[in-house]
Amino acid sequence: MRNSALATVLLLHSLGWISVLAAEFRYVEAQPGENVTLLCSNFSNVPTHIIWHRAVKRSKFSCVSSMFKASEPDRLCEGVQRGKFEMTSNMSTVFLSIKHVDLSDSGLYFCGYMLSKNPVVVDATNLEVQDVLEGLTKLMSVILGALTVFLATVTVCLAVKIKKLLKAHAEEQEPRQMERKESDDLNYASVTFIPKPERRHKPAKEREADCDVIYSATR
Repeated sequence: MRNSALATVLLLHSLGWISVLAAEFRYVEAQPGENVTLLCSNFSNVPTHIIWHRAVKRSKFSCVSSMFKASEPDRLCEGVQRGKFEMTSNMSTVFLSIKHVDLSDSGLYFCGYMLSKNPVVVDATNLEVQDVLEGLTKLMSVILGALTVFLATVTVCLAVKIKKLLKAHAEEQEPRQMERKESDDLNYASVTFIPKPERRHKPAKEREADCDVIYSATR
């Protein structure tokens, strides 16, 4: 914004619409609804026609108010609302008061005098009225950014903690598994199954003879 204000002054000067005489640049920020007072050094010890101008659309300027003597009331330029702007002086400083500023009052204000129908700038003040919505948007962006960083930090910390817990659990289970394996090895016994020998079947005649022998023996 400051670079923009300086660029406006240089542009008007390059176009030959204003002359810059040891100009002092000031920057004023205000909230909507506030009262603002712009300052200008009283550059003359004799009565001089001092004028406040305002740059419009960077390449044009318009008269706001003028004063010839500090003891005389100011003269508002055409189209300027009475009660909105007021120009006063205490011999050493010239003031321009703006009441209940809004976004439309933002701009570059010049204090000086006329020379060959062109204003000579002695002091320049860039007034910037803050946009409430823009301020809220910036605030929300800052809050969301901080919240994002916080959540990312918490997520990383939780991931590291879970990893450590899993590693500790695995290390705790490993000795138990080794003991269980050794116990299984001690209790293991190989079982060998011996095949049952085949029985020889005698012929039917031999079985009958045996029965006769047994029967005869029992008599």
